[in-house]
Amino acid sequence: MNDLSQASLNAFQLLISGNTDIWEIISLSFSVSFSAILIATPFALIIAFCLAFFQFKLRRACIALFNTFMSVPAVIIGLTLYLLLSRSGPLGDLRLLFTHKAMIIGQILLCFPLLVAMAHATFQAADRRAWETAITLGAKPWRAFFTLVYEVRFGLIAAIVAGFGRVIAEIGCSMMVGGNILHSTRNIPTAIALETSKGEFAQGIALGIVLLVLSLSLNAGVSVFQGKGELQQ
Repeated sequence: MNDLSQASLNAFQLLISGNTDIWEIISLSFSVSFSAILIATPFALIIAFCLAFFQFKLRRACIALFNTFMSVPAVIIGLTLYLLLSRSGPLGDLRLLFTHKAMIIGQILLCFPLLVAMAHATFQAADRRAWETAITLGAKPWRAFFTLVYEVRFGLIAAIVAGFGRVIAEIGCSMMVGGNILHSTRNIPTAIALETSKGEFAQGIALGIVLLVLSLSLNAGVSVFQGKGELQQ
């Protein structure tokens, strides 16, 4: 118990003191995950909207496919990307393996199905009259789309937060395609795994605290937004 208390105290000291290695890892992790979410979200929302509001062949198959991909383990995504991006792989000439770009691609693949599935459920629950009224009044399709997005913004925010939570804490894909290289591709989850295996519990706890605070902050933010939405209704 004393060892745990001392490790926890050291962890807080590492965070407060502005330890360069710790904050470099935190910065990299947030940069990669935010980039993945920013790239994936617009495309995911458009696809989710089309699945919810339009009828076409293979629509149900697409919905089932995205729902299935939500449960694919991160390490499987990482292994697939590794095989594609390795020197002997078909995309080896791009030299993306063990880079930030490879990590971003991996996290996009991880969060994209979740974003589509949750946004699709949100659009399906929306009042179709918002879209139909906007079109009837002569609004262009893209303006009608943004009108609908505004109407269901609280559900979409929850989807984006869930997607970010999925990628910021994943370890399998980042380890496979990033390589966990110090000062280059080491992010929070891979650093926690490495430092804990080395017996460096202070650094692992410090990074774990960051993830915990992030999770609480995101959930608190979603609760506030949803509360405002209920008051407006």
